[in-house]
Amino acid sequence: MDGTRERRGDWDVIVFVWAAAVTLLGLALGVMLPRAQDYKALARYPVTVEVLAAARVQVQRLGSTRPTRVPAYERAEFGQAWADIDSNGCDTRNDILRRDLEAVTLAPGAGACVVQAGVLHDPYTGSDIQFARGSTSARVQIDHVVALADAWNSGAWAWDRTVRIAFANDPDNLLAVAGTANQDKGAATADQWTPPNAGFRCVYAIKQVQVKTQYALGVSDAERRALSRAIGSCRTAKPP
Repeated sequence: MDGTRERRGDWDVIVFVWAAAVTLLGLALGVMLPRAQDYKALARYPVTVEVLAAARVQVQRLGSTRPTRVPAYERAEFGQAWADIDSNGCDTRNDILRRDLEAVTLAPGAGACVVQAGVLHDPYTGSDIQFARGSTSARVQIDHVVALADAWNSGAWAWDRTVRIAFANDPDNLLAVAGTANQDKGAATADQWTPPNAGFRCVYAIKQVQVKTQYALGVSDAERRALSRAIGSCRTAKPP
């Protein structure tokens, strides 16, 4: 009887250890698989070693925003919705659509400016969107990577109006994106919203840092931490 009990006890231990090992393996795979998927997604949007190194320095050098009396934000302070500040005869919205869409078709008789149709490989969602000018054109929208309200609250309120107009139409701060993602983002800062497409989050953070550096805009402590984390996830491009 004692030998039988001992064997059963040994078997119970073996079963317990086996079950624990399976559980730990499952937990490890549950953590590793999402990370592997994110790593693969990041590889679609590699950055150069030089750009990454600069962003790591820049994010730490950005000024800090502190509570202060800031006038209420109004979109009108940044001029009309889309201007033609480069004097090429086309408004900024159509300039960005022509830059970011593929298979672009231009409307006839519009000075080769108005984008009639095209395909967007949306960086925010990772989906492909058919753009057609008309009732469904809002499916593709132009996003200010650093939102105008964010810029206003982090320093733009003190700018000259001409600088604000230039900022609102700066191609370096503009992306054609899915309308749903643009609406979801709204005026959110980098700590409040990131693109659903995990692979683009590094590039998005770098763009935020580059724009805020160029225009001497500040960040909150939460923004700096969020930007630093995203930049830490970057994949660099392999040398040729």
